[in-house]
Amino acid sequence: MSRVANKPISIPGGVEIRLDNQRVHVKGPKGTMETDLHPAVTVDQSDNELKVVVTHKNANAMAGTMRSLLNNMVVGVSNGFEKKLTLVGVGYRAQAQGNKLNLTLGFSHPVEYSVPEGIQVQTPSQTEIVVSGIDKQKVGQVAAEIRAFRPPEPYKGKGVRYSDEHIVRKEAKKK
Repeated sequence: MSRVANKPISIPGGVEIRLDNQRVHVKGPKGTMETDLHPAVTVDQSDNELKVVVTHKNANAMAGTMRSLLNNMVVGVSNGFEKKLTLVGVGYRAQAQGNKLNLTLGFSHPVEYSVPEGIQVQTPSQTEIVVSGIDKQKVGQVAAEIRAFRPPEPYKGKGVRYSDEHIVRKEAKKK
């Protein structure tokens, strides 16, 4: 059985947390976030710590989930999250223009991706994309959507991949 919910969440300096019944508001230097708690759990705040407490029997899994969500909110408003993508392939390019990302991925047409609100996309070079924001779920979703335009293929390794992703290569067919 997991005991994730038993670990307290430490609140760094500059982060304010406000509890309204089953609603939690987190404000920090990078922005603000809020979420509703599950009815089976409550949150206790003391000094610089948050503790998730189970109110109903058999709700340990939900307490662990809520603890992880709250921790991601605290980390997001204080440090933020980022995912790095790499384009591998001849002629594969990316260019960020405002809230649009223009991709050239070997198709007969350029791919244009609209970046959702709250997410920033930078292209330090033509073959690198950095997706950043305060919401971990949104950052991961945007990175996955960009990767889905041309996932890496196993024969030559071409495509959009996460910077820390390892592609298992296949050997080509032999006569």
